[in-house]
Amino acid sequence: MTSKKLWGGRFSSEADPLFDRFNASLPFDHVLLESDIQGNLAYARALERAGVFTARERDRVERGLRSILIAHRKNPRLVVESKAEDVHTYVEQELEKRVGRLALKLHTGRSRNDQVATDLRLFLRSRCEEIEKSLNDLLRAIGGMADQNREAILPGYTHLQRAQPVLFSHYLLAYGEQFLRDRERLRQTSARANVCPLGSGAVSGTVYGIGRDELARDLGFEMSSDNSVDSVSDRDFLLDFLFFSSTLMVHLSRLAEDLILYNSSEFGFIRLDDSVAGGSSLMPQKKNPDALELIRGKSGRVYGHLISLLTVLKGLPAAYNKDLQEDKESFFDAAQTVDNCTRMMSLVLQRTRILPDRMKEACLRGYLNATELADYLVAKKMPFRSAHELVGRIVLRAMELDVPLEQLPLEEYQNLSPLFKSDLYQALKLETSLSRRGEKGGTAPMQVRKALQAFRKKIER
Repeated sequence: MTSKKLWGGRFSSEADPLFDRFNASLPFDHVLLESDIQGNLAYARALERAGVFTARERDRVERGLRSILIAHRKNPRLVVESKAEDVHTYVEQELEKRVGRLALKLHTGRSRNDQVATDLRLFLRSRCEEIEKSLNDLLRAIGGMADQNREAILPGYTHLQRAQPVLFSHYLLAYGEQFLRDRERLRQTSARANVCPLGSGAVSGTVYGIGRDELARDLGFEMSSDNSVDSVSDRDFLLDFLFFSSTLMVHLSRLAEDLILYNSSEFGFIRLDDSVAGGSSLMPQKKNPDALELIRGKSGRVYGHLISLLTVLKGLPAAYNKDLQEDKESFFDAAQTVDNCTRMMSLVLQRTRILPDRMKEACLRGYLNATELADYLVAKKMPFRSAHELVGRIVLRAMELDVPLEQLPLEEYQNLSPLFKSDLYQALKLETSLSRRGEKGGTAPMQVRKALQAFRKKIER
């Protein structure tokens, strides 16, 4: 038997059981219970201002709502196991058990349309706070790893080909900058959602003097919304969140891909801890980067949620439509997924072992110092394009002899240009290559130390 509906007076027959199940949102919107009670408490105070509740009635309602919250925290399964249509119905029915018909006055001047929109914003705000904490932990993990491996030198890659040497800490801080931008997007998302739609009614506003601005402040919103039609149908704040989530997953997935490669035997730059890896059911020797592969894989799931909500919204006429019930599962799952992935990446980084000798060995193969040789010639007044072409020929000669540039005999250099002197070998050293990148944003040790100090300050900002 289904529970009593909030809207059944106009209907002369019962809903089909299949429609009941199809229409119900409790299986997923039950997570809004605390937000719903928070909104109800503030609305009860607003109804007292409007003269709908006496102070005594409002107090009874508040105590009833808080008892529902206490019961929920003791046993979260109560709401899930109920037969209510949605979380709002559940709360109203539980409140009626506690305060009788007084509970039926709480919905005065309010629609589920503005109630749902308010609950979603309250819930989003709390999830943003939780995800920011996870992001801050990830940023600190990156800073800690960079600080502990200041001397490690990594081959920098372009097109997945060895390009130029960089400090490993410089490489890590590149991802740090991406995650800092993600944190800023998250903060902007929370700020844009900080508008209260409660009091907009179903579509046209309310006839009761509830004091919408005061109601907004009571709920911690910066302001109340300006248009009732827009208020009940606006889901831009969820799109903002899903876009933030998708961008964060891009960055997490790219870092995961790097670490998967660097952990492979072909690279061997890092070693993942056993606690974040899996094995093979057939091959005893295998240790697979399961945590990182799952982060990489879950990115597509979050992108799908963004596309799903965009598709739901793009054809809707003005104001509320039932299609908007489809906003919640995408939002709830994306929020949980990005939080889980962010926390997992922090754990992976904290437990990963760096193998600097293998990194440095890779830097000495692949002619990563070819650009240094071109710059050496530029310092001797050769135009860069001419130097570029000449060094390309030198690389070919070194490849023919199967030696790195620093082992190519001086006479080989001088056969191609009299500008080469014995000091060219100093220019070809890894340490020289790094130290010469001393402009802001470069990989010179001095600059990276400054960048790491600035990064730590940005994290705590």
